Amino acid sequence: MTLELWLACNATSPGHVTQRLHLIVACLLIASRTAFASPCQFESQGEGRVAAIVDRRSLRLDDGREIRLIGIEPTATTRQALTSQLVGRDVRLRGNDDTPDRYGRQGALVFVGESDISVQATLLDQGDAIASAEITDKDCAAALMASEAAARRQKKGSWADPPAIKNAESPDDILAEIGRFAVVEGKILSVRQAGATTYLNFGRNWTRGFAATISKRTLAAFESAGITPKSLENRRIRVRGWVEGNTGPRIDVRLVGQVELLGANEPTGVRP
Repeated sequence: MTLELWLACNATSPGHVTQRLHLIVACLLIASRTAFASPCQFESQGEGRVAAIVDRRSLRLDDGREIRLIGIEPTATTRQALTSQLVGRDVRLRGNDDTPDRYGRQGALVFVGESDISVQATLLDQGDAIASAEITDKDCAAALMASEAAARRQKKGSWADPPAIKNAESPDDILAEIGRFAVVEGKILSVRQAGATTYLNFGRNWTRGFAATISKRTLAAFESAGITPKSLENRRIRVRGWVEGNTGPRIDVRLVGQVELLGANEPTGVRP
């Protein structure tokens, strides 16, 4: 709501009754639109026209700026989807920080024209990307995860392939994803701490089984969210992140959003 309209809505001068009623209705309509506005409407970071798709996660505007699409990790079809949707289109950028990364890219959510649905949400809804969990705003993160979940339910894009979600009971399959971003589901059999690291173990063999690791500096964020690592024991979860490890595969959990609690009877790969 603009400042001018806010002042009008809160004006105390009597005016004509009919005019006042019309003004009140207009104020209520605008307030309702604001209340139900799409999430991820962060501060504006400018606009421009897309000149080219640089790679699966970034694009170049006609003024030379390179933009990295935050909130998602690419799949095999991401670049093609970006090319068909964005090249030659006018876009708006939104985000909390426009400081370039070490590669000179500005991280942002991208919106085509006047749409209030981000390109990231569209890619997730089509199964052309995976939610990265890097966005910490709860409403925005939940909306992006919901878009991904819808694509999983409908087996769209990359989710049409059953191995798209890795089974924690098959560590060799996860180990084959070293250096890649992966989504893994399974039951945490034990929680152990070694030094400054907490291990969420999905296998009986601690050295060869899959585990998610949480550093001491990250524990505070989990506790603030009402989650203690020990409470995750015997719970089914979905964890996402970059796969690493020499013997058993590991995913380092740095953000609370990387972990999703699953219902006891929830089918693999589906989140209501």
